[in-house]
Amino acid sequence: MRLTCMFSFILLFGAAGLVVFIHLQDPEEIVHQQTPGYKHLGSPFSMGSPHQSLSPGLHGSLHPPENVPSKFQSTDRRQSSTTFMKDYQEKGEETNSMRLHKRRRRFVIKKSPILISMNSSTPNLPTLKSDDGNNKWKSLYQIQSKRKQIMKETCSKYKSNNRRIITPYHVSRIFVEDKYRVLYCEVPKAGCSNWKRVLMVLNGLASSTKDIQHNTVHYGNYLKRLDGFDRKGIYHRLNTYTKMLFIREPFEKLVSAFRDKFEHPNNYYHPVFGKAIISRYRVNATKEALRTGSGVKFKEFIQYLLDVHRPVGMDIHWDHVNRLCSPCLIDYDFVGKFESMEEDANFFLHLIGAPQNLTFPKFKDRHSNEERTTTKITQQYFAQLSPSQRQRSYDFYYMDYLMFNYSKPFEDLY
Repeated sequence: MRLTCMFSFILLFGAAGLVVFIHLQDPEEIVHQQTPGYKHLGSPFSMGSPHQSLSPGLHGSLHPPENVPSKFQSTDRRQSSTTFMKDYQEKGEETNSMRLHKRRRRFVIKKSPILISMNSSTPNLPTLKSDDGNNKWKSLYQIQSKRKQIMKETCSKYKSNNRRIITPYHVSRIFVEDKYRVLYCEVPKAGCSNWKRVLMVLNGLASSTKDIQHNTVHYGNYLKRLDGFDRKGIYHRLNTYTKMLFIREPFEKLVSAFRDKFEHPNNYYHPVFGKAIISRYRVNATKEALRTGSGVKFKEFIQYLLDVHRPVGMDIHWDHVNRLCSPCLIDYDFVGKFESMEEDANFFLHLIGAPQNLTFPKFKDRHSNEERTTTKITQQYFAQLSPSQRQRSYDFYYMDYLMFNYSKPFEDLY
């Protein structure tokens, strides 16, 4: 009995020692022993460079290089192999270090803030030529100066810092046209589809704005965004290109977005936003409404918009222009308005020297048979709300009203 217990104790002690030995082994040494010539980088094994893959038939191979021995059969061979492996690893580590430095540099360029002093933009608004004696051009030029002055004063009043940081996020809505050196900040429901068409024509991607379909404009990825450039490219374009944006009366823009996204069939906004809105704000909602998300009412939509704890996030179609285009961080040279789109747009094209036969399109991009959202239609929608909801909606867009000099849409607002 005593011998049996002693034998069991010896076996248990030996097993525990083996477990401790394995646990204390360096994982990197184990990898080298199992697969000579490979370096363990924490995830899948890779040769010298972290960019090489070990997937068969792709960038790398499952076998080590031919000149790297796979087994050590003698002391001399082990020594020579060790020397070779040391040199190979040192070279690999040097290559890794260089490539890792480059990767980090690219990451820093892409993600680090771009520090630009206030009012640093070089070009401002292109000046009128000597032959531009047209009083209309001069009048529009003065209007631009006034709009920019109001925007600047508003920013100075609410933004006290004299330096600002611009990150790739701040320029993610800005489209680039390099031929005529234009930066355009996209504001949905303010003529953005037709402006993209114009940029594509300017860039030589199409001969006419009429030839470009809606899906090509928004999903074709033919236009470059400013955040797709490195830090140097972003800085250069912000300081040398003509920067412009077009805005629209906030309530009118909001109603236009609601009509487009919720009063017509939509495979994205109904299931994503509609279902969440109906589920949260509609009492005794039907199973069909909860299933499809169709039929959202304007009052329910406003409840969602004003809710601090929204059931689904913000969308660019009803977000503030102040957030979309960061006008207090970026010195826009031209500020156009949807309400005077034709003359503002064609004046801008004149200033940048666009071809004379290129004019801003007049056609309605979507739901062409439906009447455009006007001031009258906007008032009809907001008449469905209580005075408190109208006031809170105005407060929500207050900075856009103030910065772009729009008057209060209702007399009872304060």
